[in-house]
Amino acid sequence: MRFLGIGDNCDLGSLYRSLVEEGHEVRVSATEPLAEGTLKGFVARTPDWRGELAWIRAAGEDGVILVENVAAERGGLQEALRRDGFQVIGGSAFGDRLENDRAFAQGILAELGFPVARTLEFTDAAAADRFLAKNPGRYVLKFNGPGFASSDNYVGMLADGRDVRAVMAAKLRRHEGPASFVLMEHVAGVEMGVGAYFDGARFLDPPCLDWEHKRFFPGDQGELTGEMGTVVTYERGRSFFARTLGRLAPLLARHGHVGYLNLNTIVNAKGIWPLEFAARFTYPGFMLLDPIQETSWSELFRIMTRQSAPRFATRPGFCVGIVLTTPPFPYTRKDIAEPVGLPVLFDGPLDARDRTNLHYGEVGLDDGALVTSGLYGWTMVVTGVDATIVAAKERAYRLADRVFVPNLRFRRDIGDKLIAGDLATIEAMGHFDDV
Repeated sequence: MRFLGIGDNCDLGSLYRSLVEEGHEVRVSATEPLAEGTLKGFVARTPDWRGELAWIRAAGEDGVILVENVAAERGGLQEALRRDGFQVIGGSAFGDRLENDRAFAQGILAELGFPVARTLEFTDAAAADRFLAKNPGRYVLKFNGPGFASSDNYVGMLADGRDVRAVMAAKLRRHEGPASFVLMEHVAGVEMGVGAYFDGARFLDPPCLDWEHKRFFPGDQGELTGEMGTVVTYERGRSFFARTLGRLAPLLARHGHVGYLNLNTIVNAKGIWPLEFAARFTYPGFMLLDPIQETSWSELFRIMTRQSAPRFATRPGFCVGIVLTTPPFPYTRKDIAEPVGLPVLFDGPLDARDRTNLHYGEVGLDDGALVTSGLYGWTMVVTGVDATIVAAKERAYRLADRVFVPNLRFRRDIGDKLIAGDLATIEAMGHFDDV
């Protein structure tokens, strides 16, 4: 098969590498100059993806375009490419809006009958400040659109909302141009996500459940990052999926969505509260799904583009993933000058299982040696798979401790809250399928 990747930072590098190892042809376009070295030596790069469309078309049904990330124009681009007869996996304009326009997404969820937290959209800081002054409380501040980083969002801690007012003012003072943002009432409970692949007509079975760890430091301290580690499973999630993400299938089919979709929620004694969507291959979520997907990536994509099967094969148990980072993460090299080209070394030889659970992020080859690269310092992800979270976590950390990079950092508590009681709480609330 032939695959053409379109993105900014070669975010799907680990996936592309898997496709190459399966024997497929892969070419990738990444617009960010600072990502030039990412997966260098592993994946072929092209400066202009449009120049590769004839190459993809010549492959017929075996030619697939993969769109990495949500961007202002890429949802519409995908739809235009599909109208031109190309097979495109990534998302849709509707999916992009679900992710980028938080008030719109909450409105859709409310129309479908979900319980939603009160959400108000603002484009004027003064109006938002007046609202908070008249309606004190805990709120979550979230900015709309791809122009903001995860670290710009803020979860209020003070009961009177003074911290949200102060953070909002500080963020908007530094932001150039107009900004759109929402204030969402804080909902207490256990945070968990549900995701599945959509083939343009239906979700593929099974769905997955996930528990993200977004803060930079252990104990959920520090900046909100894209993700520092996650626990995922393909087991016992069908009933939760049917009550949540599965209800969007008719809308996604109407809008021609083809790709992965994730819904993040809070669960508590009052029900399931949907928070936000990710309408793309989540990073590093796809890396965590890789070890527990028995169906290869190429076969999964073939199933999706041809709508040839309602399900794909997965492996039992839990996968625990740990994000290994180097400076300037959680910021970028546009914000802080940090070198690339640092050596990436491993303690001892890597066997087949090790290689399956090492997922390269922002690394590449320099004269045959593996080194750091890229914009963020999101160096790699390690995973561990086993029947329990405890055992999967032990496997993941044993492998993480064998990776050596100057100034490498990672959290040591991925999965701890689930092990300590959150998983049992979710079970007691009846959110898992019966064994």
